[in-house]
Amino acid sequence: MGGLLDRYPHGPAYDEMFAADGLPHAHMKALHDALQMLTGDDLARRAAARDSSFRDQGVTYSHAGEDWVFPLDLIPRLIPAAEWELVEAGVIQRVRALEAFLADVYGAAEVIRDAVVPRSLVTTSAGFCRSVQGIRPPNGVRIHLAGIDLVRDQAGVLRVLEDNLRVPSGMSYTVENRRTMARVFPGLFLEQQVRPVASYPGRLLDALRRAAPAGVEQPTVVLLTPGVHNAAYFEHAFLARKMGIELVEGQDLYCRDHILYMRSMGGRRRVDVVYRRVNDDFLDPVHFRPESVVGCPGILNAARVGNVTVANAIGNGVADDKLTYTYVPELIEYYLGERPLLTNVTTYRLDDPDVRSECLARLDQLVVKPVEGSGGAGIVIGPQASDAELAAVRARVLAEPRAWIAQETVLLSTSPSQIGDRLLPRHIDLRPFVVNDGEQISVLPGGLTRVALREGSMIVNSSQGGGSKDTWVLTSQPHKAPEADGPPSFPAQAVRGTIPDRGPSHDQPQQ
Repeated sequence: MGGLLDRYPHGPAYDEMFAADGLPHAHMKALHDALQMLTGDDLARRAAARDSSFRDQGVTYSHAGEDWVFPLDLIPRLIPAAEWELVEAGVIQRVRALEAFLADVYGAAEVIRDAVVPRSLVTTSAGFCRSVQGIRPPNGVRIHLAGIDLVRDQAGVLRVLEDNLRVPSGMSYTVENRRTMARVFPGLFLEQQVRPVASYPGRLLDALRRAAPAGVEQPTVVLLTPGVHNAAYFEHAFLARKMGIELVEGQDLYCRDHILYMRSMGGRRRVDVVYRRVNDDFLDPVHFRPESVVGCPGILNAARVGNVTVANAIGNGVADDKLTYTYVPELIEYYLGERPLLTNVTTYRLDDPDVRSECLARLDQLVVKPVEGSGGAGIVIGPQASDAELAAVRARVLAEPRAWIAQETVLLSTSPSQIGDRLLPRHIDLRPFVVNDGEQISVLPGGLTRVALREGSMIVNSSQGGGSKDTWVLTSQPHKAPEADGPPSFPAQAVRGTIPDRGPSHDQPQQ
């Protein structure tokens, strides 16, 4: 009987399972051998266990007015310890530089005075909020949680695709993916030395508490959600529950004398830190959109006088604007005096007339993105676009050049993914999560690997048909942290020798 990977097709992209010689990468051999012992029926049984677990836990996302079970691919993505060290160092360096940039543009603006970036970059950015000019966070942190999207190119080099510094999502799915995979592939999971992810919510809560206004020893932290109809509401509820904080909506909050309060059954309660999952435009109807009903009037004034901390900070969008992204290598050198450890994807600024002319001449070879786009919306991949799509994006670029960037096409790396009863290559990226508590910037081990489940697609967002993988950061030494992702709720043997992973037991009670 052949193994699941015997018919695995090799394409032109860098493959996370197999090296150029057709053999599995060294850190993938144990996973490769375990998968070879499974059959299509084994995969189907595990897929059913996964789906049942996600339905029972309500692991969903909303799209087009419907709730969908979040798609988790059964095959994990493995990252060796040495490579993870590069990821950690590279994204920490990047967040340090972006923190410095935000403090500067909302302060002395020396980066503009020294002509590192043009003033127009800041003033024309939709994410720049003049109303927060001069606000200094209590512990100097504006990026409490970041999601830095990485891709691997055809040569196997990790590159930064974009930065997410406003309301980055996906942390809850990282934790739930691990919990489910530890149940669905218990033997395989126990064999590997994988760094745990169960501490994610606790690490975030610690950073939020440390961001409280000066003099507050026992801060009250809340999570502000737009409500149950938001696409990421599952995550909002999950994180609030795991952190042990109140999940609130705008109507639950009010400001009086520049102090933020929460309505509760026992009366009003002062709020010190708001982990907001509401976009800037809707956060405070006094300063932004007056029609907003999901924010809280006066919260910006309370933050200005130092009575409440909003995390992530209002106005962070100027730093993750995709045009700002093109300047990040220069920002790293300017603020840190260092060379970037992780390189950008080659990107072109279409507000430059000469660059724009050159890019429009070969639009069918490039990827064109709106600088304010998210979730894969508005992206046009030139080699896959129709003539009509190319003509439409050309007209939009000419009409508003500042609103667009162009990038060289990167053939994202592929990883084996379950498609029916087979394993087939699908394109992936990686979103590591970075937490800044004011004293230390740390990268949570693993992060969210997103996978484009449709054949040939390089759009990994769930709203565009993408899914996710559990990301296993391997370590050469057993991890000794007090938290853990297991053991699973049923006994299992590690996968060794010729013994296949037995999968989830149906004879043991579910905890």
